[in-house]
Amino acid sequence: MSTAATKASSLGKEFPVASYTVNERAFEKARRLIESRQYVLNSGWGDVQPNAAAENAYLESHSWKEYGEWHLGLTQGASDETKARHAFVYGDFRRVHRSGIIACHYGAAEWRQKEVELAAHELLQLLDGATG
Repeated sequence: MSTAATKASSLGKEFPVASYTVNERAFEKARRLIESRQYVLNSGWGDVQPNAAAENAYLESHSWKEYGEWHLGLTQGASDETKARHAFVYGDFRRVHRSGIIACHYGAAEWRQKEVELAAHELLQLLDGATG
């Protein structure tokens, strides 16, 4: 991985950036949800993105595997059954949000996580193709 992918800068200081792989289970879940029309096309992601309380409530009645299926990225080196392992949430634990996929795409592009960026792009194209 290039130095740009592992370091970022803030006010002239460099710091390490986590690396992510595509969560194939999450990608397939998002694809299935899009195909079954379980999506929201217009939402303010900042208003509907699950916060810590929503994540905790979800985990009270669901497995880590199910929780992970809502996150397009997996943090390399993080322990499996932790929130730190899961990144780039794309939905509200019920439906895919177009704004969530866009946020994944943007965040992955910003942090130079090309595999996650391309997966989010593919999902966005699938969603936009399904909705005309």
